[in-house]
Amino acid sequence: MNTAYNFAFFDEGSKREIRRATLKAIAIPGYQVPFASREMPIGRGWGTGGLQLTLSLIGKNDCLKVIDQGSDESVNAVNIKKLVSDTTGVGTTDHTTEATLIQSRHRIPEVPLRQDQILILQVPLPEPLRLFEPSENETKKLHGEKEYSGAWLMLFEQIMKYGSMTTGADHPVMVHDRYVMAPSPIPRFDNPKMHESEALILLGAGREKKVYAVPPYTKVVSLDFEDYPFEPESFLDKHCRLCGRAGVFLDELVDEGTNETFYQCNDTSYCIETLNEVEPFGVK
Repeated sequence: MNTAYNFAFFDEGSKREIRRATLKAIAIPGYQVPFASREMPIGRGWGTGGLQLTLSLIGKNDCLKVIDQGSDESVNAVNIKKLVSDTTGVGTTDHTTEATLIQSRHRIPEVPLRQDQILILQVPLPEPLRLFEPSENETKKLHGEKEYSGAWLMLFEQIMKYGSMTTGADHPVMVHDRYVMAPSPIPRFDNPKMHESEALILLGAGREKKVYAVPPYTKVVSLDFEDYPFEPESFLDKHCRLCGRAGVFLDELVDEGTNETFYQCNDTSYCIETLNEVEPFGVK
């Protein structure tokens, strides 16, 4: 641990302020709580909101996992882990089951989360109504009045133009039958994992200075229509080339030598753990 810094980088007053905002967010599921976003040693837009939540909550007995679009070894994930580890001395892991705090960009792990875990999602744009309403004051009024016709109209226009809803990621959800929420740019495949999750899910946007939450066992429903129900990405009849897993979120890749399409687990640690447990598909 680097003793030149306070434990977890922030001063204690900053941690308390962020924790107060977090507690309010937990008490009002899906509601965006403003907070005084601190200056960080990384650029805004690179996960400062999630990192501030992690630094305000982490304790000496915690174990941290950081993933970036499914990878534990991306530049962003490695540097966030290094900053937290250097200022706390807390251990890090690639294994989802070992972690008590999981900070993630663009994915929810494939392994189901437990009650004793907290998932922290990095958020670039926390306001789900921003695409059609540029005014912050107006979006606050719309949330207050539960006036979300604009969100449904946006999805309706996609259906009319393309024949289906085309939100590849960050598909809006209704939380606790009250607030429409941006789930962060996770793929549609991960939206159902938020519903009745055993783990606490926190979402932080450093640049926009907002924090919001999905408490454990909370109802989370992706916006859709009766005749056009929400559908996550389908990987029917497809499996990971390395570990053989099906029913998980897969990356579609092309072999440069043969120009053939193949699939691999997006969650790299899940894939490696599967390889260590069972014989890979098609490997003798």
